[in-house]
Amino acid sequence: MAITTTVNGTPQSLDVEPEMRLLWALREQLGLTGTKFGCGIAACGACTVHLDGRAVRSCVLPVSAVEGKQVTTIEGLAQGGVLHAVQQAWVAHQVPQCGYCQSGMIMAVAGLLAQSPAPTGDEIDERLTNICRCGTFVRVRAAIHDAVKAGATS
Repeated sequence: MAITTTVNGTPQSLDVEPEMRLLWALREQLGLTGTKFGCGIAACGACTVHLDGRAVRSCVLPVSAVEGKQVTTIEGLAQGGVLHAVQQAWVAHQVPQCGYCQSGMIMAVAGLLAQSPAPTGDEIDERLTNICRCGTFVRVRAAIHDAVKAGATS
């Protein structure tokens, strides 16, 4: 069964089983390996992508759920060769240590800021549920506040 979707602005037709998880379709069918496998149960957030502008966990989302929709991965977040404000803040604050979870973290933060352009500290704590095993949450929070100042709402 072919699933038709748009990934990072490019129309795609994926000839896969409808229950295949979006994460594996992105990585194995489209070669977009920036989205990472972490836990497989939507707990850690390493697999976060945007679906029609909202952050979702791709490790549990069947590819059939993206039929006719827009998917954005970390590879598509920058526009015209210019990093997204969240990506710029991540670089400025040297957020990652190992970096494994960071593509999902960046996508989750970009999604949060698109929904809530100036989140409070409590809102960040409540809505940003991604896990970083290195524990760089202090730098994550500083980067989020810088991204807010830069106007990262899309």
